[in-house]
Amino acid sequence: MDSAAPEIPLVAATPPALPPRVWKFWGTTLWGFFIFTAMFVGQIAVIGWFVLRHDGPVDMAALIRTVGAGLTVSLSVIMGLPAVAAACWVAIRFSRTPYADYLALRWTSWKNVAIGVGSLVVLVTAWDLTSRALGREITPGFMGDVLKSAQAEGALWLLVIAFCIAAPMSEEFFARGFLYRGWSESFLRPAGAIVLSSLAWTSLHLQYDWFFFGEVFSIGLLFGYLRYRTGSTWLTIVLHGLNNLAATVQSIWLTG
Repeated sequence: MDSAAPEIPLVAATPPALPPRVWKFWGTTLWGFFIFTAMFVGQIAVIGWFVLRHDGPVDMAALIRTVGAGLTVSLSVIMGLPAVAAACWVAIRFSRTPYADYLALRWTSWKNVAIGVGSLVVLVTAWDLTSRALGREITPGFMGDVLKSAQAEGALWLLVIAFCIAAPMSEEFFARGFLYRGWSESFLRPAGAIVLSSLAWTSLHLQYDWFFFGEVFSIGLLFGYLRYRTGSTWLTIVLHGLNNLAATVQSIWLTG
């Protein structure tokens, strides 16, 4: 006699989900080149667009003027942000880790913000005093030229957005977010990751000379240490933006 009990359907065993991972040294390095390339393509696309719409023959002088124009620089920097954010998303997607968690996009305490601001003020002031003692300009000539061009084109507000919001976000996503995360969990450990990510970040500022290279690198070391101590990339983004805002205001004041 058949049993009156209903048949229990067989349920196929669900394979366990793959655990999240963090890219180590070589994975972070290779994906870092991918993210850098995305940033470069995003920025160069804007420059190429302005060059193509330039009236008349494009000689070297015209090319230099177009590339260094305030509006071109502003839009180029701004377009680097979605390019970096998207490239980071691709790299992190393969790691199966939440985007915000991988890049440490979490807030920190106001005490840490105050410590970060105070440390940054001391460091930048030391570099400014050293620059004055050596008889050097306090701000790079590049900044003054771009600001004058942006003012002439009525794009100063756009330049401020580019320098103080877009650039800090894209560069911190790249350096203290993605690169530091992977390298700090490799054989480099946090100390080596701070140094190497600071070098990578400094290499993005080829428009400066050796003196400002040194200043940028030291600021990178400070940001890297704060990223390590607080576990927050938002903190370094805010500090980066404040530093760029102060430099922009200073350049505007010095150039009249």
